[in-house]
Amino acid sequence: MNPQELKSILSHGLLSFPVTDFNAQGDFNQAGYIKRLEWLAPYGASALFAAGGTGEFFSLAASEYSQVIKTAVDTCATSVPILAGVGGSTRQAIEYAQEAERLGAKGLLLLPHYLTEASQDGVAAHVEAVCKSVKIGVVVYNRNVCRLNADLLEKLAERCPNLIGYKDGLGDIELMVSIRRRLGDRFSYLGGLPTAEVYAAAYKALGVPVYSSAVFNFVPKTAMDFYHAIAREDHATVGKLIDDFFLPYLDIRNRKAGYAVSIVKAGAKIAGYDAGPVRTPLTDLTAEEYEMLAALMDKMGPQ
Repeated sequence: MNPQELKSILSHGLLSFPVTDFNAQGDFNQAGYIKRLEWLAPYGASALFAAGGTGEFFSLAASEYSQVIKTAVDTCATSVPILAGVGGSTRQAIEYAQEAERLGAKGLLLLPHYLTEASQDGVAAHVEAVCKSVKIGVVVYNRNVCRLNADLLEKLAERCPNLIGYKDGLGDIELMVSIRRRLGDRFSYLGGLPTAEVYAAAYKALGVPVYSSAVFNFVPKTAMDFYHAIAREDHATVGKLIDDFFLPYLDIRNRKAGYAVSIVKAGAKIAGYDAGPVRTPLTDLTAEEYEMLAALMDKMGPQ
């Protein structure tokens, strides 16, 4: 799949990031991960991102990363395209990127570099180096310490033909508008704020109809129903699902830092697809919070 074909796929539909399965000892559980991917793939997501933020990329050893990406690519070879999360320092990100390409990933999500602050020019140089290290398509994720502006994204688009996507995790509407107006159809645009459904209608109005859904991991039917309601501007259904599910869900998620991942793993367990515990420094939901989420999911009915 060439970068432009990937761009076309990412310009429509719902995207999601499967959690990564660990066993009770915290090691990668390949069998559980295969079962998860086989369950989620038929629900209609346009693409799945292996070892993304929700997939705990930040906690994986390099050898585990290779296992996760290979398992996802092999399992979904005939069903849905797999993109791989990459990140860390420039040299680390390049190693991950080249490994993902070797293993057959259709594209990459370039996560923010780790820890240190950097100038716009430095971040742009980092993105350019990773893009030029591979031939597959790359989506850059503006979030946390990665805050590229429209000027630099335009220059990167000229220098890196395989930079085909922009994912926004900042929620800076002025910046999003400036990037969307400046770059036009050069990129596919993805909404990437945590629990993106809450922002989906607003982003669609900005010309960003595609977003990534974390809740697809455990209520895939509800996630797809919500996406289709957004697409057809069914405001009644959108409002009902926000009131009945997403706002109560946020009340649980916002109790502790890091719960954006932990609550998804809890939901997967409730749904019958236990992915094991999160790895430190994240913490799992309490028993009370787990029961609150289970009651909320029960209201959504069979998936």
